[in-house]
Amino acid sequence: MRRVWRWMGRLFGAAFALLAMYFLAAAIGGLLPGRMAEIAPGDDMEIGLLFGPIHVDFLLPADARTRAAMGFASAAGVPVDEPRVEHFIVGWGARDFYTTAGTYADITLGATARAVTGDASVLRVDVAGAIPASFNYPRLRLSAAQYEALLDQIVATVDGPPLLGVGFTGTDGFVEAEGRFHIFRTCNTWVGRVLRGAGIDAGTWTPTPYSLRLALWRMG
Repeated sequence: MRRVWRWMGRLFGAAFALLAMYFLAAAIGGLLPGRMAEIAPGDDMEIGLLFGPIHVDFLLPADARTRAAMGFASAAGVPVDEPRVEHFIVGWGARDFYTTAGTYADITLGATARAVTGDASVLRVDVAGAIPASFNYPRLRLSAAQYEALLDQIVATVDGPPLLGVGFTGTDGFVEAEGRFHIFRTCNTWVGRVLRGAGIDAGTWTPTPYSLRLALWRMG
């Protein structure tokens, strides 16, 4: 019995060490400058980043360009053309986990295991009205060219039809997306990749919200 406990202790110790190395690498990845597109910066557009405990979304203004780009989400039930919409919320994630975990109470072991080891991906789009002035979130200023590049990358992520009957808010929707989701290619690495593709230095590897926050801190 003592040998079994010793073996289990070593197993948990190894798992903890691997997890610590992962989060350390994530922090370093956020602090290291990443390769980004060469697009002239500017002050034409403002976007936001909505941080959760494990996931980050884009918050985009619902101007004519954004509504046109988000047109693919109409088939998923998103009210893209509703005049009262002032913002779009866009995120990428593991299909099984993202479409079933409306709250943390909904998280299942099977969906989590597939997200860690590899799952198909989806893009989620939702809408919002005016954002309260008291709501604090990171904001980024982009040139018109940078914003066009950001929208182009989001649209290029779409890789299939909408997922009908799936959603949590009554205004959100999911569509099949490009790429496999796994522990090294998370929703947050997608955000970092899209930002770098728009000429914003968001770090070289950002698998966690904390690594994205570190990248923003480094950018000032």
